[in-house]
Amino acid sequence: MMTWHEFATEAPELATAVRARFEAATHHVLATLRAGGAPRVSGTEVQYKDPDLWLGSMSGAVKARDLQRDGRFALHAHPGDPDGGSMLEHGDAKLSGVAVEEGEDAKRAAFQEGEVPHAFRLLLTEAVLTSVEDDQLVIRSWRAGAGTSEVRRT
Repeated sequence: MMTWHEFATEAPELATAVRARFEAATHHVLATLRAGGAPRVSGTEVQYKDPDLWLGSMSGAVKARDLQRDGRFALHAHPGDPDGGSMLEHGDAKLSGVAVEEGEDAKRAAFQEGEVPHAFRLLLTEAVLTSVEDDQLVIRSWRAGAGTSEVRRT
């Protein structure tokens, strides 16, 4: 698992494109695991505060309870396209890894405005950016410890 900064250092072009997709909209889709193991999807926001990517949550939110119990997550950048074109023209970004809840000092440093009862540092295991280029589906991915790869499909 790596911090956002470590990922960005290892795969700078991919990290820049993925970050642009997450910063293009405020709301994203978070997948967590329920107590029984079934998936749960929730809307969420993320915040970049070097060297990390953060996710905040309201007190008592089920996504916070899910992450406290089992930190594994998948995060999909807002699936709509803010520019009105095809989402795949700009890239469809996804991250996965483990969310670690941090204490008060880390919360204050990451979320300087407003009260955030739960603050999770997102440690990454995978990043994927899917786009369409020259009539080809292009899947660029990074996995911790395995580096980057690219697959093109017609």
